[in-house]
Amino acid sequence: GKPTLYGSLTRRGLSPEGVPDIAASEGFVVSEVTEKSILISCPHENVSTKFLAPYTTFSRIHQKSITCLDISSGGGLGVSASTDGTMKIWQAANGEIRRLLEGHVYDVNCCRFFPSGLVVLSGGMDAQLKIWSAEDASCAVTFKAHKGGILDTAIVDRGRNVLSCSRDGTARLWDCGKSACLGVVADCGAPVNGIAVGAADNSVNLGTPEKTPSEREIGTEGKILLLAREDKKLQGVGLQSRQPVFLFVGSDAFNCCTFLSSTYFLAGTQDGNIYQLDVRNTSAPIQIVHRSGAPVLSLLPYRDGFIASQGN
Repeated sequence: GKPTLYGSLTRRGLSPEGVPDIAASEGFVVSEVTEKSILISCPHENVSTKFLAPYTTFSRIHQKSITCLDISSGGGLGVSASTDGTMKIWQAANGEIRRLLEGHVYDVNCCRFFPSGLVVLSGGMDAQLKIWSAEDASCAVTFKAHKGGILDTAIVDRGRNVLSCSRDGTARLWDCGKSACLGVVADCGAPVNGIAVGAADNSVNLGTPEKTPSEREIGTEGKILLLAREDKKLQGVGLQSRQPVFLFVGSDAFNCCTFLSSTYFLAGTQDGNIYQLDVRNTSAPIQIVHRSGAPVLSLLPYRDGFIASQGN
């Protein structure tokens, strides 16, 4: 294969303001340095990367690796789950632990706040989906129907309905008020690693439901559910119709997906590819971003672009 090491950076000293003086080896340019960031470019390859240092680190919340994390809509609270077997709510400003959410058997795979910021949705290896109060850590609702560990969740609008996907190959829609399953939205025959729900562009045919949707379904109309599948497929399904909209085959197992808008969405694979697709025409991707061969583990829209995390 190609070499992976092309150059080096050397710190020559520190300015009185605390900014490091950094020199790059031949072929690289250090174009901007602050206390918390370094911008490096390689003009010959026409690429640049900005390296950011964290402005704060919370090392006391968990003892082992963190599997999932979310911040409340107001920015005040964080919730995270870890392979140490715990799920905790903490203050985003200082990392102070506020609540311990106990009730799942085995590891918690995913956790997220409802839009209100007062309630948390979690899914575990025990095939259970739970709803928690962020105020007193009580578990208000437990959903049971999946036959395998829950790998991801999504919230429809304000959260009267929620979605989950599982190792059992299904994605399910749930009614929070009645703690009941409203139906299987998709049955893929392969583990579904990640899901995302969003409003679809008006020109996309989402199909029509075979039977009249339950009156308990709130906010499913006009929405599409993305499914990132272990069998290298990315699928789109009409949320209300349960009808397939598209099926895209990628280079490896899909781990995660997210909407950028009602037209564009992203999906990340185990071999490090990030596909950008147009929901109106998924026959070929708009672009494929590949920074390394490490698995793409999560994707998040941010300003005019996105943030991706990889397993390296």
